[in-house]
Amino acid sequence: MIFYFSGTGNSAYAASQIGEKTGDQICSMNERIKAHRFYSGKELETAVFVVPTYAWRIPRLVGQWIRKSVFPSGLKAYFVMTCGDGIGNAPKYIRKLCREKDFVYMGCARIIMPENYLAMFPVPSEEEACRIIQDSQEKLQDTAQRIAEGKELNPEKENIAGAVCSGPINEIFYPLFVHAGKFNVDNTCISCGKCVKVCPLDNISLVKGRPEWGKKCTHCMACITQCPAKAIEYGKKSLGKPRYRCPYETRNTGSGKNL
Repeated sequence: MIFYFSGTGNSAYAASQIGEKTGDQICSMNERIKAHRFYSGKELETAVFVVPTYAWRIPRLVGQWIRKSVFPSGLKAYFVMTCGDGIGNAPKYIRKLCREKDFVYMGCARIIMPENYLAMFPVPSEEEACRIIQDSQEKLQDTAQRIAEGKELNPEKENIAGAVCSGPINEIFYPLFVHAGKFNVDNTCISCGKCVKVCPLDNISLVKGRPEWGKKCTHCMACITQCPAKAIEYGKKSLGKPRYRCPYETRNTGSGKNL
């Protein structure tokens, strides 16, 4: 089974490409996290976790969901991380998670995709994003093939710089930057409630027809990128930036309703 978490479609697309190669069922962690539903199954032999990179590790809410789910002992676990640049020493922490869950660690693959974290970084144009996705195909298809054949993934490089990024920087990143305090909405809001629907943590509610954010934000950027009126901003950081969505996100995942 392929489990994916995706805010702007990059990991959903990567999951669909892997599923096309392996023929495995694809499951949205977004939906399960939102519904407080954890996995519990005895027959699963292999799982692929496709996730974005948050501060050079897998997202904390994904790690929490995996820890609370009940997977069979000895599960073969693959991890595929989409990112705008690097994943630091994320494999070190994934191996630790695998030991906790009694998984057989089958490797971690870094897949470079268009940058989508508009709360901090520049976001590519649609044309540039398509080029980056095309450039990712060789690595993505090789990863999918190795998973289909039951082989371990080629190891990603780990170094001192990565140790700093995935270690102390990750630890301070969440309390300093991952909060919803800077999200705001302007008068172009159409009160459609899309932001409420797509938030995986139920952190948004409509108050008098306008969204208000709570304190459980994970910075997935789903609300700001899926707003049909482009009425949501993240302070001044998002002003003038494209609202990036993976242009191929609905391929092989139906209508996109579960992304």
